[in-house]
Amino acid sequence: MSSEKLSNLAETLIGSEIVKLGAEIRDKIRQGNKIYNYTIGDFDSAIFPIPPELEDAIVASYRDHHTTYPPAEGLAELRTAVAIFLEEREGISFKADEILIAAGGRPLLYAAYRAIVDKGDKVIYPVPSWNNNHYVHFTEGDHVVLQCKQENNFMPTAAEIAPYLKGTTLLALCSPLNPTGTTFSKESLESICDMVLAENNARGEGEKKLYVLYDQIYWTLTYGKVQHYNPVSLRPAMKEFTIFIDGISKAFASTGVRVGWAMGPSFLLNKMKAINSHVGAWAPMAEQNAVAKYLGEGKAIDGWFISFKNELEERLNSIYEGFQQLKASGFAVDAVIPQAAIYLTIKIDLAGKTTEEGKLLVSQKEVTEYLLNEAALAIVPFSAFGASADSNWYRLSVGTCKKEEISEMLEKLKTALEKLI
Repeated sequence: MSSEKLSNLAETLIGSEIVKLGAEIRDKIRQGNKIYNYTIGDFDSAIFPIPPELEDAIVASYRDHHTTYPPAEGLAELRTAVAIFLEEREGISFKADEILIAAGGRPLLYAAYRAIVDKGDKVIYPVPSWNNNHYVHFTEGDHVVLQCKQENNFMPTAAEIAPYLKGTTLLALCSPLNPTGTTFSKESLESICDMVLAENNARGEGEKKLYVLYDQIYWTLTYGKVQHYNPVSLRPAMKEFTIFIDGISKAFASTGVRVGWAMGPSFLLNKMKAINSHVGAWAPMAEQNAVAKYLGEGKAIDGWFISFKNELEERLNSIYEGFQQLKASGFAVDAVIPQAAIYLTIKIDLAGKTTEEGKLLVSQKEVTEYLLNEAALAIVPFSAFGASADSNWYRLSVGTCKKEEISEMLEKLKTALEKLI
């Protein structure tokens, strides 16, 4: 290992726990083991290919030689198409200069943090949540971490946020939430919005405002009677203080296509555009051109969502019901009713139990290893999303799940649970 000194950021940045777990899983698969790999917040494109109309449009765009640099803010045609899509399907209105296109949601998240947060600025974010800890680290902000509770579906509440609001620069929220697949209720999000508006009204001239970063990349994937809510629809005055992160990656199983968009105040998006320009974080020209065309195909999109959501919901419900049956049989497991996204929140409470070989499972890390080795079940502990190391909750993703393997996986898990004393 090199002893050369690099930047403080490089030396202190924490690697992804999911990536580490993925390496262990790949090793087992290479050794010939069958693994039920539900760790990936992505899709198996053999199971969930992108919409055919979108695929055709991408191929046609390359053949039509749309292969140059795009405008830094994104194609005008795409920004207009996004505005129409949001107006028709979510009921929120943004002009073209209030929309910024990038290569997926991540560059937009990074740019938003960079545009708003200075060294030492307070950033409030809940855990479990995806990557906020790393973005705060990038900007040298002051981490204000909220440990969210099961009784609130792991979503933050106004009461939990309130004590830390004074002097805070950014409140990072996500709904539907990665990793839990749970959502804000209307009342809960209204309370948070009212608190943010009151705080900004109280701030003096020249004082930094409090912004809400609202990641809604999964908003199209809600199930049953669950409804997605956003700050601006509930409180129009929040438009001045909200930066939305959105895109096609999860809505259309298009994680590798890399087209995302942010919506927010134009002066702020212009700063984000400048930041992204210096790192070349544009979505490719051909993909932008194709997505602009596809977003106008309302009938095709309606059909896609019906089929796609049915397939995801069937998987989530099947595994949820399987866990409830295991719980009813006396095993120390549980699950939260599926609400949205591609994730199921499950609980596996095995710390303190002993294996057939007489090994005591002392830590949750050892529980995770036992599940992988004995049940061939690969899931991500909430500790990888900022929760405490002894949290017994996990994220299970169905984006790579084969329906025909669900009962097989549950039976293998049951056998592994039965072996414990």
